[in-house]
Amino acid sequence: MISTWVSVIVMLLALVNGARNEDDVEPCATVQSSSSVVPLGSNVTATCVIREDCPLAIGQAVHIEWHLGSRFLPSSPGANDSSRVSQVVVPSFNHTRAFLTCSVRGSPAQVVGGVQIRAGYPPEAPQSLTCQTNLTKPNTLTCSWDPGQLETHLLTKYTLHTEVWDLNQNYTYEILPGVHQYTIPRSDFVLFSDMEVYVKARNDLGEATTEHIILEPVSAAKFDPPIILQAVSTKYGCLKLSWRLSHHQDWMLEALNLEVRLKTADSSQWTEQPIPVGRFRTSRPVSLCRLLHGTRYAAQIRVRYKQSPWSDWSSSHSGVTLESAPTGRLDSWTKVSGNHMNETLNIHLFWKPSKQFHANSQNVSYTVSVQRLPGERGKVCSTTRNHCTFRIPRKVRKVFLRAVNAVGKSPPTEVRIYLPKAVAGISDATVVPRDDRSFLVQWRSLVSFGLTGFVVEWRPLLKSDLSLTQFEMTDRNQTSLVITGSFEPYKPYGISVYPRFKDGIGLPQTVNAYSRQKAPSMVPKITIKKTWQSQIELIWDEIPLDQRNGIIKNYKVFFWNAKGPINVAHADPTERRVVLTDLDSVSLYEAFMMVSTFGGSRNGSTINFETEPLDSLSILIIVIGSLVGLLLFIFVILMTCFSYQKRLKGHFWPAVPDPANSSIKRWTSESTQDSYLTSDNEEPNLVYLSHLSFLDLPAKISKEDHDDLWLNSSEDTSDLGESICGSPFIPGYSGSNSDSVPYATVIFSGPCSSPTLEGPPVYLRSESTQPLLESEETFSPKCYQNMATDQRPTEQCFFGPDLDCVTNKGKELETMWDDFPFLRALAMTETEID
Repeated sequence: MISTWVSVIVMLLALVNGARNEDDVEPCATVQSSSSVVPLGSNVTATCVIREDCPLAIGQAVHIEWHLGSRFLPSSPGANDSSRVSQVVVPSFNHTRAFLTCSVRGSPAQVVGGVQIRAGYPPEAPQSLTCQTNLTKPNTLTCSWDPGQLETHLLTKYTLHTEVWDLNQNYTYEILPGVHQYTIPRSDFVLFSDMEVYVKARNDLGEATTEHIILEPVSAAKFDPPIILQAVSTKYGCLKLSWRLSHHQDWMLEALNLEVRLKTADSSQWTEQPIPVGRFRTSRPVSLCRLLHGTRYAAQIRVRYKQSPWSDWSSSHSGVTLESAPTGRLDSWTKVSGNHMNETLNIHLFWKPSKQFHANSQNVSYTVSVQRLPGERGKVCSTTRNHCTFRIPRKVRKVFLRAVNAVGKSPPTEVRIYLPKAVAGISDATVVPRDDRSFLVQWRSLVSFGLTGFVVEWRPLLKSDLSLTQFEMTDRNQTSLVITGSFEPYKPYGISVYPRFKDGIGLPQTVNAYSRQKAPSMVPKITIKKTWQSQIELIWDEIPLDQRNGIIKNYKVFFWNAKGPINVAHADPTERRVVLTDLDSVSLYEAFMMVSTFGGSRNGSTINFETEPLDSLSILIIVIGSLVGLLLFIFVILMTCFSYQKRLKGHFWPAVPDPANSSIKRWTSESTQDSYLTSDNEEPNLVYLSHLSFLDLPAKISKEDHDDLWLNSSEDTSDLGESICGSPFIPGYSGSNSDSVPYATVIFSGPCSSPTLEGPPVYLRSESTQPLLESEETFSPKCYQNMATDQRPTEQCFFGPDLDCVTNKGKELETMWDDFPFLRALAMTETEID
C-alpha cells in the first residue's frame, strides 16, 4: 500500500512539472531501467532524460540528482552535470521493492521522473507431489504438493497439469494463490487408465516444475475399512476369516492385498507387526494358522490395491481356536505353616503359567494331588483359581500340580514342600516406585550357605482376595527385581521378600509401598487424655488404611495461646500421642494437627483446651512430699552415723586390754600394734598389753625408799613392755615413752641380768586415769596396794586396801594366781629368766 501511494505521488509530481499542450500533459523527463524486476542483490542501471520543453530546464543549466527511496545516489562518473541526460548504477539492490527517482536540483529539488524496482527469487520446484483417489461417491482424485521453504518475495502462480493417455487429453488447472492442492473431478480421469501428473510454479523471474508421476487412479485409492463377517476354527491352531468391502467399493472385483493383526482375549496389545496374507478377492476367506489351541483371539484386517495407501483397520471380530490338552509346566510358590507337634501341615499353594505353559482351552481348572499318577484318592485340591489351601500329613514332602481342560490334563508339575525356618536370610529390603505400573525391589543377603534363591511376593492390602497375590522367583545372586502390574495409585501394596534354602523357607521382610502418594483423605480427631498445670497429653486414633493415601511420615501438633507464638510438637507416627510441655498456667490454648505423607499434608480441625491452676490440695501434696523426703534423708544420715558409732569410738578412744585375758608369754615384738573394736556383730579380739616397764631395785630397800622409789619412778614406769630388761642396746633402759599410758610397774629385787631371783617381784599400780576395764569391779581386785618388799614368798598380799588384804599360805598361792592370770605370767622360773 505504501509503495502504491509513493508511485502515485511520483507520477503527480512528474505531471505537475511536465510540459502542457492542448491534447495532453507529458512529463518533463523519462526514466528507463535495465529491468523493473531483478534478482535480489543484483545491480540495477537507470537513465534519466530531460525533455527540451520542460519548464524547469528552459533558459538555465540543469543539475540532475538520483534517489533510491529517501537515500541519495551519486550519478555515474560519465554523466555531464550540465546536460539533460543522467545515468545511475545501483551495485546491489537489497530491497524487495523500491522507487528510483531523478530530480532537478533547485530550492527545493523537483522530481521529474521515476521507476519502481522489484526484487526477489525465481520459484522453487514443488516437492512431494501425491495424488489419492476417493472411491466414495462422487469419485474424485486429489493431488497435493509441497511448495518448498524458499520465500520468493514475488507473486508465484501454480498450475496442475494432467494427461490421460487412453483419452489423449491434456488438462491444466489454475491454482488459487496460497493453495497447494487441487481436486480433479471424476470426469477428467479414468480409474483403470494410467495418467501423467505434474505441477508448475511460475513468477516474474522464472518457472519450475515437479517431477512427473504416472499413476492409475484406482491404485491411488484409499479403500474404506473392510468388514469381517465371521471367524471360525476348523482345525487345530487355525482361524478362518470371512470378509467383504464396504458398500461403496463392493463393485471392486480385483484382488486386494490384505494384512491381519491379532491379540488374545486377556491381552491389551496387538501383534507388533501385522501379518501379511497376500492377495485375496472379497469372496475368498482368509486362514490364519500357528495359533494357540483353545484360545480366543480378536482379529482386524485392512486392504489396499497394488501400492495404494492402506485402508484403516476394520472393527474387531473374535473367534476361538480348537482346544487341546494343556502343555508346559506351572510356576508355583508354597507357604507352609504348622509346628513340630502337629501331625499335619497347612499348605497355601500359589501358581501361575510359565513362559512354556499353554492352557489350550478357555475353561481350565487345576488339581493338586499327593500322587504322580492322576486319581481321585490322592487329590487334595481342585479349583479354577490360581491358588489353593489344603492340609497334608507331615511326612509328605511333595505334591503334584496339573492343569485340566475338557480335552485332557497337562503333565504334572512337582511342587516340593519346604518347612519354614527361623532364619533371617535378608535385610534392608526397600521398595521404590519407578512409574505408575512398576516397583523396584531391593534387598541385601545375610547368608550364603544353603541359599538357593529368593521369592518376591506382592498383593494389594485393601483387598482380601488371595487370587490377587502375585510372586516372582530369583536366583541367589540377584538382590533386586522390577515388578510390574496394574498398580493403583494411592493404594497400599504389601511386598515381601523370602529367602529360599535347600531345606526350607526363611523369615521374610515386608515393606508397604505406594506407586503414587498424596495427602491423607482425613485427619484424626485429637482427644485430651490427661492435663497438668503446665503439660497436657493428646492422643488420637489411627487413620484407616484406605484413607492414608501414602506412608504416614509424621504428625505435627501446632498450639498457641493469646500471648505467645505458635509452637510445634512432633509425634512419633507409631505412638499417636504427644505431650505438650511448658504451658502457661490458667491459659486458654488452641491447637490443630497436621498429618503428612510423602505426597502431601492435610490439616485437621482446631480444638481449644485450658490448663489447670495450682490448687491447695496440690500445694499440700507437694509440701508433704518435700517434708517426707527431708525426714527420710535425715533418718538415713542418723542410721549411718549409728552404724559407725563404735568404729568411730575405736578411732578416737582406743580400747584398753583386759589383763585377765592377757599372757606375758604371748607378748612379742610383733604385737606392738593397737587393736580397735569392730562392728557390733563381730566378736572382740583379745587385747594384749604391748608395753611393760621394769625397775631394778637394790637388794635391801627400806619402806621410805620404797615409797620414794614409787614416787620417783612414776615417770619412768609409764612405758610397759618396751623391754622386760630395758633396752637391748642401752643397759638399764626402762623403755619410757611419753605417748604410752602405763598400766603397772614390775619391780625386781635384783638386777635384770642377775641369774637368780632373790625375791618375788613387786607390783606398782600406775597412776594413769585410763580405766583398766569397761567394768572394773567385775574383773579387777577390790583393793590396790603396793606390796612390801620385805615380805617373803611364804605369803602374798595383792592389790587392795589394808583391810581387805588377805594373807595366803604357800599352798594357796596357785589358787590366788589363777584369779590373776596376767600377773601369774610374771612368775618366771630361773630358766626362763636366763
